[in-house]
Amino acid sequence: MDTELLSAIRDILNEELKPIKTEIAGMKTEIIGMKTEMTGMKNQIDETYEIVKALVEASEVNKAEHDAMMNDIAHIKGNVEKIKIDMYRVEEITANNWAEMTRMKQAR
Repeated sequence: MDTELLSAIRDILNEELKPIKTEIAGMKTEIIGMKTEMTGMKNQIDETYEIVKALVEASEVNKAEHDAMMNDIAHIKGNVEKIKIDMYRVEEITANNWAEMTRMKQAR
C-alpha cells in the first residue's frame, strides 16, 4: 500500500508541477532571447563607438587643416598689406617722377 500511495503522491506532484515546469521553460526561452538581443545591442554599441571614434579623428584632422589654412591666410594677409604699402610707394615715386618730368619740360 505504501508503494501505491507514494506512486499516487508522485503522480499528483508531477501533475501540479507541470505548469510550473512549463512556465520555467518559457522563462528560460525568454532569457535566451534577451541575451541574444543584448548581444546584438552590444555589437551595435561597439559599432557606434567605432564610428564616433572615427568621426573624432576626422574632426581632429579637419581642425588641424583648418588651423593651417588660417595660418596661411594670416601670412597672405600680411604679404598683401606689404604689397599695398609698396604700391603706395610706387605710386608716390611715380607721381614725383611725373612732377620732376614736368619741371624738366618747363626748364627747356
